[in-house]
Formats: sequence, C-alpha cells, structure tokens
Amino acid sequence: MMMTAIGLMSGTSLDGVDVALIKTDGRRVAALGPSGYRPYTETERSLLRQALAEAVQLTARDARPGVLAEAERAVTIAHAEAVAAFVAQNRLSPESVDIVGFHGQTVLHRPAEKLTVQIGDAKALAKAIRIPVVCDFRAADVAAGGQGAPLVPVYHRALAQSLGRDGPIGVINVGGVSNVTYIDGTDTLIACDTGPGNALLDDFMFRKLGKPFDCEGRLAAQGTIDQAWLAEALQHPFFAKPAPKSLDRNDFAGLAQRDWSPADGAATLTAFTARAIASVLPLLPKPPQSWIVTGGGARNLTLMRMLREALAPAGVESADALGWSADAMEAQAFGFLATRGLKGLPLSYPATTGVAFPMTGGLLARP
Repeated sequence: MMMTAIGLMSGTSLDGVDVALIKTDGRRVAALGPSGYRPYTETERSLLRQALAEAVQLTARDARPGVLAEAERAVTIAHAEAVAAFVAQNRLSPESVDIVGFHGQTVLHRPAEKLTVQIGDAKALAKAIRIPVVCDFRAADVAAGGQGAPLVPVYHRALAQSLGRDGPIGVINVGGVSNVTYIDGTDTLIACDTGPGNALLDDFMFRKLGKPFDCEGRLAAQGTIDQAWLAEALQHPFFAKPAPKSLDRNDFAGLAQRDWSPADGAATLTAFTARAIASVLPLLPKPPQSWIVTGGGARNLTLMRMLREALAPAGVESADALGWSADAMEAQAFGFLATRGLKGLPLSYPATTGVAFPMTGGLLARP
C-alpha cells in the first residue's frame, strides 16, 4: 500500500530543517513531492552549538541536562513550524498525510559505547502537527551492536534502481559528515561514513569570518591547499578502517589547524573532504562507474571539482542533474524510512551499519 509521508531532517551542518513529501510503500518510490526548508535562526544555531559542546558529557541517551532541554524544545518547535508552513504552502491537510519521519538533531554519536543521542520531542511534535510521527531511527541498530549510521543507503538503493544504469553506482552524501553508499544491483549494498563533510569547513568559516559556510566554494577556489597538512590529516586511523564505520560530527574537530588565511584554510579543508571520500575506494569491491553527489556539499562547486579529480575516471554528477533533490534527499529518506519502520522492514544491514542482521527501527508517536 502506497503511503503519503513527510520526512524531516536537521543535519550536523546545523543549517535548518528540510521538509519533503514522498509517496512510497517502503520498497519503491512512487513519487517525489514538493520540498521545503525552515532555516535555524542564529540564536537557535548558537543554542545547538552549545548543546553539542555539553552533550560530550552525556552517558545516557534520554538525559537532558543543562542547555540540552532548552535545545530540545527549540528543535521541536522549529520542526513543528516547518511542517505547519509546508502543509499550508502546499495546500495539504493533516489528514492527507499518513506519517511523518522525524530524525531530530544529533548531538552525540558514540556507537562503540552503544550511545546515540538525537534531541527532539516526537510526542509534542505529533500533537502540534496532528499527524503520527516515527522517530528514534538509530537506537535499535546501535543497541544491537551496529553503528546506527548511515541510514539513508536503503533509500539510495530505491532511487538508483529507477535509473536503469549498469553498476556499480556510488552515492555520496555530503552533510556535516560525509558518507557513501555503494550499490551493485539488488544484492550488494555497502555504506559507511568517509570522514568530515561540511562540518570542519563550516566551523572554520564561522570562526574566521562569521559566515555559516563557503557559498558555492568561492573562497576555497581562491586559496592554496596546504598539501603537507592534508597528507598528515589523511593518516588518521579512521580512513584505513574497513566499512561499515561511522563518525560523530566532532570526531575530527581536534585536528590541529594551522594559521591559514581564510582562502587557504577553505581550500585545504575542502580538499580534505574530497580526499577523505576518495579514500573509501580501496575498501569497496570494485570502483563505481558513476558517482552521484547529494547533500549541501553538492552546491559547493569547488568540492565538486575536487571530487571529479579524486574519483576519476568515474563520472561525478549532482543529484539535481538526475531530477533527484540534493537538498531534500535526506528529508525524503526519512519519510521513506518512516514507512519502512511502520511495516517492520529493515532500515539497516550488516554491510551498511555493521549490525549482525538486518534491523528495523523507529518508534511511533501518535497525536
């Protein structure tokens, strides 16, 4: 049975809430509907940065000490506002939407300690929007020994199957953290985080210039890459670890950065993202024939150029070029995953998160 689902995503880049409508039965994608976006205000972003810093001390996933309780309320309100605006703009009624997939905001991800924390109150959200909500997608996988990430690969596979291309195909998602999905027919699905996505660059831009990101990679295009720093950074033990593997947004924040100019720092950190993604190639069964880039990084023209250089001779194109949506992809995915979760279908697999057996997930909150 096809369902109408709204997916919500607030990623590690802390930019805002993506909203997307999708029609799916949890296996196939029947139609991609409209999408929307509700940016976080600078006050909300500051609150979330503080929550990320304080979350480092958490030992229990349901604890909300200090600023975390305030941050959770802000996240919930922002998502409720995002849904309300989206429903109004697209002339939908709550009754016309079967389910909402609510990822929440990740503030801590330590799968080795069986701990992953996403803030956001699903019960309050369901009550506010008057639509059932599926939340807590990662917890069951992590509790069963998986990495809990990435979860989008099963959606990437559903989209890739509609292309009719010879495989293998690689999908790169560049959010705060980067991850890849390797698809070869219906049988082979491999996924892992590859390293920093936009997080290091965004944090650098904010520190140096007070800007949230490097628009279109314009600043990086003017800089010179610090090749010595890059070579040393790529020696980080994470890159040699086999898939599946996952990261917390701040796992690379401790790398000592040099006193670069804004342009040189942007160029170096953008190159680090591209080379970190390319480092996954030796870990795959064979090189993909084509790569599709989604997430905020697909808008960074300098990053796209560096990826084409690093992944040659394979082709590299943005999701938008295929009629997919680079911006709405993860929101769409959580609508898809909510539908799968309702039907008890697997969200994760041994080769995507390292869990011992295919694992469903998600908890249902009713209005």
